[in-house]
Amino acid sequence: MAEAAELVLAGRTVRLTNPDRVYFSARGETKLDLAQYYVSVGDGIVNALRNRPCMMHRFPSGVDGDKVHQKRLPKGAPDWVPTVRVHFPRYHRTADELCVSSIADVVWAVQMSTVEFHPWNSRAADVESPDEWRIDLDPMEGVGFDTVRQVATVVHEVLDELGAVGFPKTSGGSGLHVYVRIRPEHSFGEVRRAAWAFAREVERRAPQLVTTAWWRKDREPGTVFVDYNQNTRDHTIASAYSVRGTPLGIVSAPLRWDEIAAAEPGDFTIATMPARYAELGDLHADIDEAVFDLAPLLEWADRDEAPEPDAPEV
Repeated sequence: MAEAAELVLAGRTVRLTNPDRVYFSARGETKLDLAQYYVSVGDGIVNALRNRPCMMHRFPSGVDGDKVHQKRLPKGAPDWVPTVRVHFPRYHRTADELCVSSIADVVWAVQMSTVEFHPWNSRAADVESPDEWRIDLDPMEGVGFDTVRQVATVVHEVLDELGAVGFPKTSGGSGLHVYVRIRPEHSFGEVRRAAWAFAREVERRAPQLVTTAWWRKDREPGTVFVDYNQNTRDHTIASAYSVRGTPLGIVSAPLRWDEIAAAEPGDFTIATMPARYAELGDLHADIDEAVFDLAPLLEWADRDEAPEPDAPEV
């Protein structure tokens, strides 16, 4: 087994120890394979993470082993790895979180056994003002991806009517995410309220397929939960191009809307995504150019009679 490999990226030399350690048991991809995957989608993963506080999901012995949720940058990080300080009022603590600016930062995180990247929906310039509205289609247990596809069609329809441009991706699990860029002028609470109003409208149009019930026990079987709570402060989900901690190395893959009808989440892995990216490029590259004003959704929230539910603290 090789002791180390060195990759020169964005003017930095990143040393990768134990590069031959198997991280993904299904096909035997290694730590070095993971690093090379991220390099192959470099502009895409950096675009997804750039200047955002980012939680690292680390798997020191590979994805079949234990997972570590790492908010604080590990000790001993090179001084060139950027961070942003965030405050956690509930615990009266702060954390200096990874704040990616280049592919070198991503691969350094891989050196620290990071597989998954979970960024905030706000940026370092103003951590308290989200610039990304996240629509998370989370199917109940036993619900197939075909139902998720049907709900995605309704989501696309409502977005079009609002004049919002949504950028879809597989979750890397059983669901689908859609990201919408917004102006960073609202609080997390306001963005969550707008997301709740949108979810309610989707539920109205497809009541047999969609639920917005917060408590799992209250959700109808066979439905997809439109999880508006992913817009709460410090709630994070895997970014576009992030690998997930599965033996197959499944990726949270950006899609075109017209691909969703035939897409299968398991088709997008660290083995297949490099060729797809080489052919299509970053399907989310233009997200910063399509900024949506949340005002109509906040009006919908005011219109609805029922108050939005309070989620339990986590």
